[in-house]
Amino acid sequence: MPGPHPKGGQPTLRDVAERAGVSAMTVSRALRDDPQVLPATRERVRAAADALGYRPNEVARSLRLGRGTGLVGLVVTNLANPFYSRLALGVDSVVAGDGLKTVIGNTGQDQEAERELVADLVARRVDGIIAVPAGADQRHLASAVADGVPVVLASRPPEGFAADCVLVDDFGGARDATARLLERGHRRIGFLGSPPAVHTGTERLRGFHAALAAAGLAADARHIRQGQTEPDQATRAAAELLALAEPPTALFCSNNRNTIGAFRAIRAADADVSLAGFDDFELADALGLALTLVAYDSDELGRAAGRLLLDRLHDHGSGAADERTEPRPPRQIVVPTSLVEYGG
Repeated sequence: MPGPHPKGGQPTLRDVAERAGVSAMTVSRALRDDPQVLPATRERVRAAADALGYRPNEVARSLRLGRGTGLVGLVVTNLANPFYSRLALGVDSVVAGDGLKTVIGNTGQDQEAERELVADLVARRVDGIIAVPAGADQRHLASAVADGVPVVLASRPPEGFAADCVLVDDFGGARDATARLLERGHRRIGFLGSPPAVHTGTERLRGFHAALAAAGLAADARHIRQGQTEPDQATRAAAELLALAEPPTALFCSNNRNTIGAFRAIRAADADVSLAGFDDFELADALGLALTLVAYDSDELGRAAGRLLLDRLHDHGSGAADERTEPRPPRQIVVPTSLVEYGG
């Protein structure tokens, strides 16, 4: 049973800190599983919180941050893509430890919809925003920061303003997967990718070109298709490539939606074509096709974004930003990738 609060009433974050022999900031970090907190310290903090019966105090937290909603806005481009559900789970697992709730908005890769959604979140006084921008025009996100709403970008970097961000090693992952196809003797490799304006698609195409260049090859423009955001679009694009007089012997796809579409086209054409793609996905091992995928921890992408946002919120709430001559500089975290092989 929880012990009685020494001063009566509900135990506070500072009570937990005093019992555990650490700072209040360390308690906050430990309760949201910040990897920078030593496991022994994390266990001591959790034991102290359990002993006191501590629960996050929403009212105190809201007063500390100068806001009253206890909400974090998560702005994504395509909820049909499983990547974004994993990202959302990662974000929520971290911010929930600080008593915050996650509100998710889908933009459908439409920048006008994104501008309206961000404006609505700011008007509703969310405590902070984590966004996957639809394009390079991010003035609405810069305006949110100017209005005092902390913003963290995920998967794509800020354009025209300073903000924390979490990225995947898009260039390195695409380069490595393409190099694996080249190692297997392929010289005509097709590319299926996202719209050119999307940072991830641009970086993955750049990695594709870099692998070819390292092998002394140049990409054939006839073998490149960009702009597909859903599997049916990718199926049509892949079918076009497979119907060429000299079709590619392998395809590299810049995301899981393109990989799924390409798989369908290869099966429909009964073609002997190797396939590689960015993003691991459920049932990839059951397709019955030799498949090389670029894998990474999409949950960690969300968790890292959540931790960056909470750090900003605590800076605002504690007044630490006012005590420094310069605010904390923007931080960038890059989530590494690896190759996963599935047999045919």
